[in-house]
Amino acid sequence: MAKTASASATAPFLPLLLLVLLSPSTAEIKSLTISSDTRPMILLEKFGFTHTGHLTISVSSVSVITLHPTSPQPDPSLLGFFLLNQESLLQILLEIQQNPSLCVLNSHYITHLFTFADLSPPPSASLNRSFPVPSPNEYSLFFSNCAPETSISMSLVTHLFNLEPDGYKNFLSAGQSQLPFLYFVFAITYFVFLLLWTHICYTNKLSVHRIHLLMAALLLVKAINLICAAEDKHYVKVTGTPHGWDIPFYIFQFIRVVLLFTVIILIGTGWSFLKPFLQEREKKVLMIVIPLQVLANLASVVIGETGPFIKDWVTWNQIFLLVDIICCCAIIFPIVWSIRSLRETSKTDGKAARNLAKLTLFRQFYIVVIGYLYFTRIVVFALRTIAAYKYQWVSNFSEEAASLVFYVIIFYMFRPVEKNEYFVLDEEEEEASELALRDEEFEL
Repeated sequence: MAKTASASATAPFLPLLLLVLLSPSTAEIKSLTISSDTRPMILLEKFGFTHTGHLTISVSSVSVITLHPTSPQPDPSLLGFFLLNQESLLQILLEIQQNPSLCVLNSHYITHLFTFADLSPPPSASLNRSFPVPSPNEYSLFFSNCAPETSISMSLVTHLFNLEPDGYKNFLSAGQSQLPFLYFVFAITYFVFLLLWTHICYTNKLSVHRIHLLMAALLLVKAINLICAAEDKHYVKVTGTPHGWDIPFYIFQFIRVVLLFTVIILIGTGWSFLKPFLQEREKKVLMIVIPLQVLANLASVVIGETGPFIKDWVTWNQIFLLVDIICCCAIIFPIVWSIRSLRETSKTDGKAARNLAKLTLFRQFYIVVIGYLYFTRIVVFALRTIAAYKYQWVSNFSEEAASLVFYVIIFYMFRPVEKNEYFVLDEEEEEASELALRDEEFEL
């Protein structure tokens, strides 16, 4: 019975552990509205503070309603705000297991801010307070409702920031202050990459296919997306609000992701440089991936613009993750189809060396795509999870660096050249490649 009671007591708090792990350190001046919420704990923000960290909370329009009209009004000291670092969250879960009736606001593992007992009397029921952070760390800002069978409605405005040596407020988390410069450097790199790609296409214009023009568009959109990301983070860092830069960021992010998946699918099918058309099944892959990316972009906007305080925040994260996995799996099929088609064609058309080279190319392309997806989805997530809060920018740098390496490899493999080693081979190599092809088929 004791184990059952402990399990039921900690059950409502287990999703919070998932929330804290999933939610990145956010920033900005946030305006939140909570309406008729019965959750015992609500994660509002997560932020990395330095030794000059400060927090300001403005609460207004507070309303506490009991779910049963005959129930007395709850003790206002049972509802309040506190800060909690990730290490202390585990301690609190253990503490609640040992004492299921414990109110989190009474735990000595939290940094207590204030309760509803400190609010001005009704009808205003409001409060505006600032707090220095006791010690540098990554903290989660929580609201706790220890009064059973009550619902809470209120409006919140939060300011989380670190003071710079010159006295200015830095509204970016301690691990994200480097992001504006980081994104700007990568944006310049992609613009240089685009100029180099344009030069290669112009120099070899007789070998340029439609896919090469689409690849140039991908570079342009990627560079603009990074510029928007840099400006977005810069304005958040300085003013606490993105000043509208988040809108073009999400637009170009959507276009960039759709273009990237489309380019991978089209290269995987051999479109434009191996064949001038798409088969029906390849069109279906595109028709599946693009609408899914619309859904993924919608989930990304909800996740980025709301925050973990909304009830469906975990659900939107799960939707984004599921859609991303489906899209990553879908783009692999055209590459596999091309490899299988080249393998079968090699047996019948007598051009062993050329088909073996194409087969080798698409196998290398397959390995590169798998490596890119694995690194950006799994390794980057692991870095984001295990890295100290001051070095959260390392995961962003790793993701952008991996993307740049992926682009360079793919663009080099499928560059427009007059005599591409993969597509134009001397007839003298045919006989020697026949034996290599047989060995290839034997291994398969």
